[in-house]
Amino acid sequence: MEEAKIESTLERVFGVVAFSKAEKVEKDVDKVKEACGKIADRLMTAHPYKTFKIQSMRADKSFPLSSYQLSCELGGVVLDKYPELKVDLKDPGFQITAEIRDRAYLYGPDTKGLCGLPAGVAGKGILLLSGGIDSPVAAYMMAKRGLALECIYFHTYPYTSDKSLNKVKKLSEILSTYVPSLHLHVVNYTPIQLHISENCRKNESTLLSRAAMMKISHFVALEHECNSLITGESLSQVASQTAESLRFTGSSTDLPIFRPLIGMDKEEITALAKKIGTYETSILPYDDCCSMFAPEFPLTKPVFEKIKESYEILKIDDLIPEAVRSIETYTVIAGESSEPRKFFEDFRREG
Repeated sequence: MEEAKIESTLERVFGVVAFSKAEKVEKDVDKVKEACGKIADRLMTAHPYKTFKIQSMRADKSFPLSSYQLSCELGGVVLDKYPELKVDLKDPGFQITAEIRDRAYLYGPDTKGLCGLPAGVAGKGILLLSGGIDSPVAAYMMAKRGLALECIYFHTYPYTSDKSLNKVKKLSEILSTYVPSLHLHVVNYTPIQLHISENCRKNESTLLSRAAMMKISHFVALEHECNSLITGESLSQVASQTAESLRFTGSSTDLPIFRPLIGMDKEEITALAKKIGTYETSILPYDDCCSMFAPEFPLTKPVFEKIKESYEILKIDDLIPEAVRSIETYTVIAGESSEPRKFFEDFRREG
């Protein structure tokens, strides 16, 4: 794997605090000094530094120089090559580190990693992925805390086109460069969405639809041993994201619902979307089902008991098994998605 690709990959791995290319040489003083000079040449060619520091660590005590002596020797190498440089131990322009272990390892300044926790150490969650700006950012933030991901998308063809689906597939491919081996579960949501839109009070349609999405996501989460649901909801950003609305839509599952964007505004979310590379895809002008079927005057502060009753009257849960059976799953690895396969043939209602 070429060096640039290795660095690009490491820059996207959660749990990595920092990394640097190292020179590995025999534990010979002259060879260690030669490697130090090469690193100094590379750094000074790339940038006109004014100060530097040498940091030495000697795990192998049989090495003839102490850590302090080795730092002095290597500092002398750098100063002989670049006499205009000065030593600055507190705030150096660059640092070269030498570690004496089974071999001698020398490396220049670190490249900062993403930090966070390695993928999967916090279990696995299922992300409600739309084609918008918010949900991919939510995925990134939870992945940073060690959560592996499954993604679920609710497709309302022909009201939303295959361009909308391709947009979501592209977003999942971008996310897979941060979270390895993603699965994207695509639900044929059209029958449920039409049933709700044709039979409910218009101002309740978004909330009822969102509750059904949560319930379907709950079943998919159980099937794939996920411990949580993840959404891109931000408090009061839209009608379905008020405290009252979130109480109702969240009542469709007893799994934890992580909403990492809850206290962020759109400007903050957009900035992070640009940073992680999802923004340009998210703003492609293809609608998702939430925007396509949104009422003109949505309910913002539902009374919990009343909206629950509306949900039960419509018997929406009767349509959920068929929706789950309709799911096609794409495996997304290293920025590419596979051909879809059926989620599973015989859906068994859980609980």
